[in-house]
Amino acid sequence: MKYDLIIIGAGPAGYACGIKAAQLKNKVAIIEKEKTYGGTCLNIGCIPSKALLYTSEVYDHVSKGMDDLGISVSSSRLNLEKMMSYKNSVVHSNVKGIDFLLKKNKIATYYGVAKIVSSNKVAICKGDSEEIIEAKNIVIATGSEPSGIPGVLTDFDGDIIVSSTGALSFRSVPEHLVIIGAGVIGLELGSVWMRLGSKVTVIEYSNMILNGMDKEVSKQFLNIISKQGMDIKLGSKVTSVNKTKKKAKVVYESVIDGKSMELESDAVLVAAGRNPYTSSLGLEEMGIKVDKRGGIEIGDNFQTSIPNIYAIGDVVRGPMLAHKSEDEGIAVAEIISGQRGHVNYSIIPNVVYTSPEIASVGKTEEQLICENKTYKIGKFPFSANGRARSMNSIDGFVKILADKESDRVEGVHIIGVGAGEMIHEAAVLMEFGGSSEDLARICHAHPTMSEAVREAALASFDKPIHM
Repeated sequence: MKYDLIIIGAGPAGYACGIKAAQLKNKVAIIEKEKTYGGTCLNIGCIPSKALLYTSEVYDHVSKGMDDLGISVSSSRLNLEKMMSYKNSVVHSNVKGIDFLLKKNKIATYYGVAKIVSSNKVAICKGDSEEIIEAKNIVIATGSEPSGIPGVLTDFDGDIIVSSTGALSFRSVPEHLVIIGAGVIGLELGSVWMRLGSKVTVIEYSNMILNGMDKEVSKQFLNIISKQGMDIKLGSKVTSVNKTKKKAKVVYESVIDGKSMELESDAVLVAAGRNPYTSSLGLEEMGIKVDKRGGIEIGDNFQTSIPNIYAIGDVVRGPMLAHKSEDEGIAVAEIISGQRGHVNYSIIPNVVYTSPEIASVGKTEEQLICENKTYKIGKFPFSANGRARSMNSIDGFVKILADKESDRVEGVHIIGVGAGEMIHEAAVLMEFGGSSEDLARICHAHPTMSEAVREAALASFDKPIHM
């Protein structure tokens, strides 16, 4: 069978690429090794974790009571099996949605393991059978997989020592959960199980959580989540992880003085990052260049070392984010179709779905300092926002970084309820080169959390109204 485009992988990068390419009149085929669509994000990542973050937060509110709000709850009971069933139903309904979209756009779908055998041909292996399909162009969108800890841990048993996949499906609430890594995955899933009753200990090698985020935001969130009950051990290096019957033993040491310590836990979540999933594609035989982690090297138009073979999503450079992958999928479909697809990598929002949420877009203060840029800061706390006070959600602030001379917004960082929704106002402003004054002069509805964004913009030239 011959196509205009073969896409390997049906995650956010792959299915978005396929749909856009089909809309642009290409004959498209997608190959997926799993018996589902949506990749890691939909099946074992973004969507199921958000379902559990939502349900666990509801349970947390109910179980702790809301007497201050005039709501008395006599008792609450966790039904973990039913909670997991809800999570699975959310995933299933979204998978059905993608299936519908692929059929609507007349995209051929194949199930099996793909291997590139020439610049225009892909072999699909399913058991003992093999089928070869052909296309003018090939797009690799195979995503990523959890990484272990080099020299310490490489395998997960899915029960006691788990990756994020296992931590989304515990059959019971661990009495003590140790998490290795204080990044997005570790803090989100740690929040879920802490709310459901686990004692959660997080071991982090660096001296801050959410490494790479604006340090002021990171510091405030560390205070917030520590008060919630999460025990975070910064500057700590894990040296061994071992199963002991039905438990695990984690040994770690201080990166400062080398002092060794030991923890026993019911489960260990390794949240130490992810690696590109490219090992089975036949890239070496094809001469397609990869880096030491298996990431595919590409040029400006997503082309690999073979011009008609492209790569997008988690297998290439840049943040491993579903929305970044989706944008790349759309862009490469446009490029293949003769259009000028592009992705603005300087304006990719990032959200941490904890309570409160954390969101950012653009540069951090530390990046501006490293670049020797002169800048000004506008900050506004949610404690001075009427809507935040009415919802009893006053933790956090909005921080705007703008160029000192031009006033052009360079970065926006928010910690607070609904931060993930508010950040897009900043992204749109920055996409069009807007200034802090532009943002300050836009009328914002009252009372809303978004008023804090405007107030932060006003504060960047020392003229906030409510502070």
